[in-house]
Amino acid sequence: QVQLVEFGGGLVQPGGSLRLSCVASGFIFSSAAMSWYRQAAGKERDLVARITSTHSTNYLDSVKGRFTISRDNAKNTVYLQMNSLTPEDTAVYYCKATTWPFGNDYWGQGTQVTVSS
Repeated sequence: QVQLVEFGGGLVQPGGSLRLSCVASGFIFSSAAMSWYRQAAGKERDLVARITSTHSTNYLDSVKGRFTISRDNAKNTVYLQMNSLTPEDTAVYYCKATTWPFGNDYWGQGTQVTVSS
């Protein structure tokens, strides 16, 4: 079955960096669009970054220039490099796969990112 497992969350000081990883299995990774979402306490889940099978990317405006999404199809892994973190980036970060050709969505369990001094 489809599995998405996120790694790399934690506590970081403002201005710091983290790299999240999401390891996928159970589907053809190279054909899927992969996304990172985040959900802060009491708020809706928002799309942070997305990368297609052709490596086209898009980002939430507030993270442009600070976050970078990338993928390694040989490792079935999608990454989110997060730089210049602020307390407003504190949230649970989720990985999502949108598989091809039917567009089914699958979610990881989430990883907590806390930005605090």
